[in-house]
Amino acid sequence: MPAVNFFQEEVSFTLKDKLKLKKWITETIVAEGYQLKELNYIFCSDEYLLQMNQQYLDHDTLTDIITFDNSEIPGKIVSDIFISIERIRENAKKFNVTDIRELQRVIIHGALHLVGYGDKKPADKKLMTEKEDFYLNKVTF
Repeated sequence: MPAVNFFQEEVSFTLKDKLKLKKWITETIVAEGYQLKELNYIFCSDEYLLQMNQQYLDHDTLTDIITFDNSEIPGKIVSDIFISIERIRENAKKFNVTDIRELQRVIIHGALHLVGYGDKKPADKKLMTEKEDFYLNKVTF
């Protein structure tokens, strides 16, 4: 049975529609030809994510998401995804969208990384954004 779990670190945050989110994430991964084993989303503070960025990626910058792919078998997803709730709120204002819409985009962005999409090169970033938009249009909550 695939597991999508939600946790919090150093932030008070209430996630709504957890079951619908889990179904949407799972369906996205399956639609991309992968099998979901375990996916943990950890919602945290800027400071918490900055420390992880420094410790594990040697980056000294704020970010909205860090995805750790712990998969050992190709095609089977096992991962921890850390998301800064503070960055989500800031970016929602910056992009003039709701907090929940920005959170949904970042949640699916992390899942898309796990199924092979990148975002470092302009062409890859364009494809990633198209995929995000495609799956965001499937959200019914």
